[in-house]
Amino acid sequence: MNKSPFHPIAPARILIATEHAVAFLDKYPVSDGHTLVVPRKVVASLYELNPAEQAAVWELVREVRELLKERYRPAGFNIGLNDGAAAGQTIGHAHVHVIPRYEGDVPDPRGGVRRVLPEKARYWEKG
Repeated sequence: MNKSPFHPIAPARILIATEHAVAFLDKYPVSDGHTLVVPRKVVASLYELNPAEQAAVWELVREVRELLKERYRPAGFNIGLNDGAAAGQTIGHAHVHVIPRYEGDVPDPRGGVRRVLPEKARYWEKG
């Protein structure tokens, strides 16, 4: 990952490393255990990876989720990616966020990732 904007990654932040991807604690976490899963191949979008590389990233997401469940005991997770500048991507190396969520970390967690467009998040009130 030497051309990656994430490079260098402090070894203490790395949770799991595989042939195709690396998982490490986010430098600016939004919750305890917030982890990034990043393909070793530097691409802007996960969809620039071949199917086997994409599968390896998602398999590592699964492994990270299990590790974080044991280590941090969260009540849930938000898992996702920002694919393109219009979606909020600010780093030119694809990555998946695995964000542990905890009871009471926000007053009302309903809507989850839908809150990227706050005015459309509260679908349950649309009746």
